[in-house]
Amino acid sequence: MSDDIEKQLEEIEAMFVQVAGNMTAEGDQVTFHGLAPATLFFSDRPQRVVGHMSAQQFVDEWDKGENSFAADPPNAVISFLDGDDETPADAIVVIKEPRLEGDSITYTVQLLEGSLPAKAESCSVFIDPFGRPLSPVSAAGMHRRARRRRL
Repeated sequence: MSDDIEKQLEEIEAMFVQVAGNMTAEGDQVTFHGLAPATLFFSDRPQRVVGHMSAQQFVDEWDKGENSFAADPPNAVISFLDGDDETPADAIVVIKEPRLEGDSITYTVQLLEGSLPAKAESCSVFIDPFGRPLSPVSAAGMHRRARRRRL
């Protein structure tokens, strides 16, 4: 991966996906345990770039650049299995202040829609691009529009 990854990620409007075995939530803190070692990033047309970075690289890039996630925290969709449900549930949040410890990552979250259980399994976090909250191509924006169509 290049030394100037934050510029590359901004240019392609990269979205990110993190996957974990389970999660715990308490107050405004959500921790994903058994985090996959790689964070996937991808872009939509016209570039259609796909790549991986380590979870540590993702955290290290959090506050880099003028449109950093530290300056403009991203929206994210947290998808998870709650109890015996076979269909994943989800919540839309703003994520802040990532803290990586081993194979666990903790975020401070602001809940925008849905709810988070105290514990859940099979978790995925879909994170919007740098500086693009609820844009037409954002994961949270698409999720919100799809939910409105079902209502």
